[in-house]
Amino acid sequence: MTRRAAILGYAAVPVGSHQRAQGDAAVLEHELATGVVLDAMAMAGLGREDLEGVVVAHPGDHTRQCYFHTFLTAHLGIRARSTVMQVLGNGMTGGHAFDQALQQVTSGQADCVLSVGVHFETGVPTARHLDYSIRLTGDVDFQTVFGAVPIAWYAMDAQRYLHEHRMPRATLASIAVKNRLHAQRNPLAQYRGPLSLDDVLNARPIVEPLGLYEVPGRADGAVALVIVSEDAARASGRPYVIVRGRGFEHEGLHQIADRPSDALDYGTLRIASRRALDDAGLALCDIGTFQVYAPCTIVEALGTEALGLFPRGRGAPAAAAGETRFDGRHPVNTCGGCLSRGHPPEVTPLYDVVESVMQVLGRAGDRQVARPAFAMTICELGKYNAALVHVLEGAA
Repeated sequence: MTRRAAILGYAAVPVGSHQRAQGDAAVLEHELATGVVLDAMAMAGLGREDLEGVVVAHPGDHTRQCYFHTFLTAHLGIRARSTVMQVLGNGMTGGHAFDQALQQVTSGQADCVLSVGVHFETGVPTARHLDYSIRLTGDVDFQTVFGAVPIAWYAMDAQRYLHEHRMPRATLASIAVKNRLHAQRNPLAQYRGPLSLDDVLNARPIVEPLGLYEVPGRADGAVALVIVSEDAARASGRPYVIVRGRGFEHEGLHQIADRPSDALDYGTLRIASRRALDDAGLALCDIGTFQVYAPCTIVEALGTEALGLFPRGRGAPAAAAGETRFDGRHPVNTCGGCLSRGHPPEVTPLYDVVESVMQVLGRAGDRQVARPAFAMTICELGKYNAALVHVLEGAA
């Protein structure tokens, strides 16, 4: 059985630091998650008795509460009949939580499923965070021992990009400035202060050639989405968003490749995006806005090129020319992206879904795209080895 799924309710807290004392108590992960769930359900006009399944994005290895999915489901008082699961997929974790909820509905297993994620990262000690990041990289018995962290992957690619295309660093750095412009218009964004190109270029280096504003800071966040069948969404009489298409591709490599490959070829996104467009029955020119999972400036540049928005080597110059602004030819990361909206890793893709929903429903305020009938959300697994893409359409 195959049918279409819709997003009927959504809620998110502003990205930032939420592990702070309020009175005599600290804010806990399940408390933050509960708040967005209740808000999303209120928007959908549904109660906990309507929820038939719960899909939770893994809250990260930093969380104290294990089996977080069943803990949160019990805390919410939900009795589920289709599934209660916790999913993990590196940077794609939130995307998987969304995707699995969709599949519960499209398969006919449920009419109403909750997709929720919460991630606390700001309170993790640096040494612990570094150790965890290093163990993500390649083979723990071979590559990990050399201490490469994920940001270093992207820095090597940025250096290669600048060299191969004979490009000044300022061109790539302009992506950070563009994203801050969008974040200044986004109440959910972590960093909303002004940011100039000189600020980016003069910031302290993190991993050559990337500086402080070209890599993401640590962040906390929480997002909830209420996924229902299209029939249920239509019967509700409320605005909703249809999921029109879906595409996925994994190239069979783990993080750093163990065989020679083109460091600047984001081939998995090229394939996955075509699959999503074919599934939706649309062309690339139909998409009004793109939310690209991009922890660093280089990833956004390569992503726009893989999508086919710009030729190879032209993604960064196009951003510098204003073509990826919310009022440009191809609006990209209108939320502010990982660099300025913020990047609580396990839930970042869910924040991107929220931005896409707001855009196609015309709720994005002064960062609203002019013709956003369709939106595309994109997340990656790590070092471009996989991409998961969804195409969304607004419905009144």
